[in-house]
Amino acid sequence: MQAYHTPPRLDDAVALLRRLISTPSTSGHEEATAAIWQDWFGRHGFETQRIYNNIFAVAPGFRPGRPTLLLNSHHDTVKPSDAYTRNPYKPDIADGCLYGLGSNDAGASGVALAETFVDMAGTLMPFNLVIAISAAEETMSPQGMRALLPELEKRGMKPDMAIVGEPTGMQPAMAERGLLVLDCVAEGRQGHAARDEGINAIYRAIEDIGRLRSFSPPLESSVLGPIKVSVTMIEAGSQHNVVPAQCRYVADVRTTDAYTNAETVEMLQKQVKWSVLTPRSTHIQASALMPGHPLLAAACSLGLEPFVSPTTSDMALMHGIPSLKIGPGESSRSHMADEYIRLEEINEALHIYPQLIKNLANGKTTLEQGIRP
Repeated sequence: MQAYHTPPRLDDAVALLRRLISTPSTSGHEEATAAIWQDWFGRHGFETQRIYNNIFAVAPGFRPGRPTLLLNSHHDTVKPSDAYTRNPYKPDIADGCLYGLGSNDAGASGVALAETFVDMAGTLMPFNLVIAISAAEETMSPQGMRALLPELEKRGMKPDMAIVGEPTGMQPAMAERGLLVLDCVAEGRQGHAARDEGINAIYRAIEDIGRLRSFSPPLESSVLGPIKVSVTMIEAGSQHNVVPAQCRYVADVRTTDAYTNAETVEMLQKQVKWSVLTPRSTHIQASALMPGHPLLAAACSLGLEPFVSPTTSDMALMHGIPSLKIGPGESSRSHMADEYIRLEEINEALHIYPQLIKNLANGKTTLEQGIRP
């Protein structure tokens, strides 16, 4: 196997990140930053493909039938908070920090992974290497990862595993919960409160809410624990003397890898007696790496500490693809006013990402056993 290169240059990564910060790219409007990414990869000698505003490139020597590692981060951002005291699109550097919208979430991860891809693309490894800078991660719309993955599969590049760049303090997030938002409706029959007429939909909803609170399915995730159901909104009634015929409520369900989201909805529907539960989406699935998986082993061999992430990412859309979330910056800075990334955090990522991939490559036998059924 060829020797691995020295870590990529910090100055090139920072220059790219400053270009990205300077260019608005809220979810659904990432055309300009997609062009920046295409230009950057082109100047580094790589041809890119574009699916909507998702950009991907393939390292030389791609061989069908060999495992494929996907490097992924996103280039869309949320809208800037009204609480900003700095210009969110002015990439100022002060006291070792680079300020600007998208600097922490997830521009720093994107540029560090891109530098790593360019640096290692010519290295002989036991797997194919693909990088995808995705769009629409913040909204998880159909034009982001949900469009990109089917296109990769159609081209014979379906990932067998993925490293997802998100701000985690460069510690490996081995799992994250999925999410279901259920719009629930309990039906009754309207009547006059004074004459004790009708069937009170609120009482029926309360019964079903109690059933949801006591929900305990047979299987529990060994990594994520039990499914969590929380009723967070409720609405019923038109005036004080009318028995309400309908009660609407919303349930927030944090799912696990023990069941698919569709299976979870089916179980919850059977749990209630009076209510109809309608999911807004079933796309945001739980993701969990089992202890001993090659991705996790490669991270742990660097002395990193695995944890379960409380936030969601494009990992939630990579159904069936073992994924590790790791990147520079802190999740607590995401979506906050005056967002920033420390330059030393980018530099740390530029050292850890290549070593993580090197460790994964050097465990060839374990790798193939871990990702192949």
